[in-house]
Amino acid sequence: MFLAPGAAGLHRQSGFGVIMIVVILVMLASLAASMVRMSWGTAITSANDIQAARARQAAKAGVEWGLYMSLRGAWANCTSSTQTLDLRSTSGMLVTVTCSGNATPYVEGGDSGGAPRQVRIYAIEAVACNGATACPDDDAATGLGYVERRIRTSVTDVDVQP
Repeated sequence: MFLAPGAAGLHRQSGFGVIMIVVILVMLASLAASMVRMSWGTAITSANDIQAARARQAAKAGVEWGLYMSLRGAWANCTSSTQTLDLRSTSGMLVTVTCSGNATPYVEGGDSGGAPRQVRIYAIEAVACNGATACPDDDAATGLGYVERRIRTSVTDVDVQP
């Protein structure tokens, strides 16, 4: 049986399904793009967290090294001494260690024999970063992935035995 184009029961689709498929594909593509972006952001954040932990440990090592140098090593008078430690082979960090202290010791009480005790105060600062030349690295600080940690401490040489 042949039905005429205007007969009842015959419906022609005019492309509505194609429009729906395109809309669904666009929504799925935008969802996939947002998931990729979130995943990328999470990976960058995780990498920066690891670098920050390394920088903190490198700064702590720099402070310990500076304490040794000021109390037992070559920085005995510790007046504006600075040195950069290259720890890039082990942690990927550079550490700039600075020691400043009073050049003239002051008297703090006396020892058991009654002799005056001379005391110096040292301020040790260590700045660790994953820069290229020294810390802080102003050129690298504007880039993605730059990490810097700074630790300061003070110590006296009152209990140091020569």
